[in-house]
Amino acid sequence: MVLKAIIFDVDGTLAETEETHREAFNATFKEFGLPWVWSQALYAELLKTTGGKERMTTYLRDHLNQPADQEKIAEIHMRKTAVYGELIANGAAALRPGIADLLRDAARKGIRLAVATTTNRPNVDRLTEACFGKAAGDVFEVIAAGDEVNKKKPASDVFDLAVSGLGLDPSECVGLEDSRNGLQSCTDAGVRCVVSPGVYTLGSDFSEAAAVIDCFSEIDTVKKLTNLLGD
Repeated sequence: MVLKAIIFDVDGTLAETEETHREAFNATFKEFGLPWVWSQALYAELLKTTGGKERMTTYLRDHLNQPADQEKIAEIHMRKTAVYGELIANGAAALRPGIADLLRDAARKGIRLAVATTTNRPNVDRLTEACFGKAAGDVFEVIAAGDEVNKKKPASDVFDLAVSGLGLDPSECVGLEDSRNGLQSCTDAGVRCVVSPGVYTLGSDFSEAAAVIDCFSEIDTVKKLTNLLGD
């Protein structure tokens, strides 16, 4: 079937943002007087749990053996989102190689663009404002974010929502991802998935992917992407 839409993950796919998220978490923990410090090794483990609030809950339960006060976690997470936005606005993360070129070429060729992400909508907005100088809605026709669904990745909810918003059959779309959880979410929605691992996801199992590439610069045009998919 002819490719009609590309659905992008955000963190680790549009931009390598996970280290910025980690920095924002640690800065926020310090503001709240908490002795929590998430190292890169610990954060790599915590990333197996999608969603910032969920990640803190997992950390308390599995690493500190403490109950989670969800009201306090929500307060911390709200502040962390603001800190992350400030870091992004100051240039903490750039688009991954190939992404900007693919977006431009897809727009020229009439390929529709969407987002399916576990992160919340404010984080999507901050990143697109910093990287494109535009609101997210001016870059992507459909934005399905983690705060709009019942279950986050690896559940298929955000990809289901993106496909529904586009009004297309899943087979007419392709998803771009960097993680095992994202791949599972994408394929469970019936969408073919191309994976380019990020810093925190190298070595994961991507066996269900339509293709695994080292860098998105390998598909920086629609023609290269469709050739890769065999369309």
